[in-house]
Amino acid sequence: MTARRLPLRADPRRLRLLTFFLLGVMLAAGIGLRDPWPADEPRFVLVAKTMVESGDWLIPQRGVELYPDKPPLFMWAQAASYQMIGNWRIAFLLPSLLAGLLTLWLVFDLARRHASERAALLATALTALTFQFTFQFKGAQIDPLLVALVTLGCYGLCRHLIDGPRWGWYVLAWIAVALGIMAKGVGFLALFLLLPYLLLRWRAPHAVPHIGALDWRWLLGPLALLLTLSLWLGPLFLRVWASDEPRLDAYLNNILFSQTVERYLDPWHHAKPGWYFIEVLLTAWQPAGLLLLAALPALWRRARAGRVDPYLWLPFGMWAATMVFFSLSPGKRDMYILPALPMLAVALAPLLPGLLRLSWLRWALWLLTLALSIGLAGMALAAWFGNPGFEVRLADSRGIDPWPLAFAMGAIGIALAAWLRPRRGPLVFAGMVWSMWMLWGLVGYPLLDGARSARDVMQQAGRIIGPDAELALVGWREQNYLQADRAVADFGFKRPKLAQLGDAIGWLDAAPSRRWVFARDEELSPCIDLALATNIGQANRRTWYLFQADAVTDACRRDGPGQGTAPPVPDGRLDRRSGETVR
Repeated sequence: MTARRLPLRADPRRLRLLTFFLLGVMLAAGIGLRDPWPADEPRFVLVAKTMVESGDWLIPQRGVELYPDKPPLFMWAQAASYQMIGNWRIAFLLPSLLAGLLTLWLVFDLARRHASERAALLATALTALTFQFTFQFKGAQIDPLLVALVTLGCYGLCRHLIDGPRWGWYVLAWIAVALGIMAKGVGFLALFLLLPYLLLRWRAPHAVPHIGALDWRWLLGPLALLLTLSLWLGPLFLRVWASDEPRLDAYLNNILFSQTVERYLDPWHHAKPGWYFIEVLLTAWQPAGLLLLAALPALWRRARAGRVDPYLWLPFGMWAATMVFFSLSPGKRDMYILPALPMLAVALAPLLPGLLRLSWLRWALWLLTLALSIGLAGMALAAWFGNPGFEVRLADSRGIDPWPLAFAMGAIGIALAAWLRPRRGPLVFAGMVWSMWMLWGLVGYPLLDGARSARDVMQQAGRIIGPDAELALVGWREQNYLQADRAVADFGFKRPKLAQLGDAIGWLDAAPSRRWVFARDEELSPCIDLALATNIGQANRRTWYLFQADAVTDACRRDGPGQGTAPPVPDGRLDRRSGETVR
């Protein structure tokens, strides 16, 4: 299809609005149609909900325990969204949506400054259509907010270091870094952009504006960072200092050290080899990974020819530094490098129009779309025609059948590939990805929500015990707490399960006729007679039971299930590996 057949290209403003509309709709599709899903979403929402209900926004809390694993900014954003909207189903996903829209606009504006409007739109679409980006931004995780703040920091630094000096943008960049740290400890990633800038100042000083190294205004950035962090850390230190609760000391130590420096240098989980992020580029980062491979020869030629475009090399250097930084840590997860994706898209922007004209790349995107589509459709057909492996692993235990949805996603991709052919491979890929996320949000969310969110099992529990009964949780997950139809009692989250069970038995004995305990099966035997408990089914790959005081065995009452009558998180510190309290 030629440019003459696309009248929108004659009106850049209309094309820009259409692009952002389609990408925004893709990110927003399904908001309000589901509750929080594990693994992490219910945890953050429970913390945010506790903030709203208790009025204590300074120290996050999960049930009766403190929550020291993450800084509070993201939970603040969710709680503030709820107070503005009054609906948790919308509020818990709203920060991610707004972060996504901000990130896409920043990518577009930066790319437009060293490339054409069309190249900037391609860079924006590349960011949004990369699998991992949309997967994360359609969920209520901390990473979307982190990505937006890191991108804002890079944007401010680019405006100052390339278009400047512009000290206002410079200060804003450091404020964004501080907010990024308040969202997740690695919010400083935007500062990696200073490394390629210093290299350019050394090797090609003519390529960037001259900003005096001794100009006192450079200090405004670190000062802005410290002042912004003090808005959180100042009240936190005062609260801990004025309290004699050991658990507050443990919280402060955990949030400042165990979850940051120690987790990077000596991680206790997610061990991966040094080349792990190359695998992420080739899988979760498609199509960005494929376009990066296609762009490497052009980038090499530009470097050999001495062509210095700071809007290319500064973002590209930030991406490369992020890759190296996380590769050096033994602990790795695919989303760790996601904050560098927008800068990679900005760096590739001037090359994208030419790259997408390459015949082999068009074929590659077409074949990638076809392979993914056939895989989805084939998996659905295999499940329909009696392959039990798929059904055991993927079908929901409550009779929900996701296979028509998977087949529809695959069928759309196959149809697009057959209709548009390989020469329009980029459009085929974009159409398939957009359709897939739209179906996932509008159809998949309501279809799977009852089971994924634990709403069904908690409603069943409420019906069994009746409206006047009291309910306590043992060995619970955050979604159980959120979806309960009444106020619940808990005895800690990370405490040993036997300690929780011991406290629960004492709680039952205080009012045996009206109190029930909700627990999963692996926490009960041999202390609870399952013949006297009520099996209420499975949720989130666990089997759940309800029981009252009469289900407690005589041996358990005589010997006790374990020690556990002290308040949750007693004197001592949190062990960073097990999450248990060390006395």
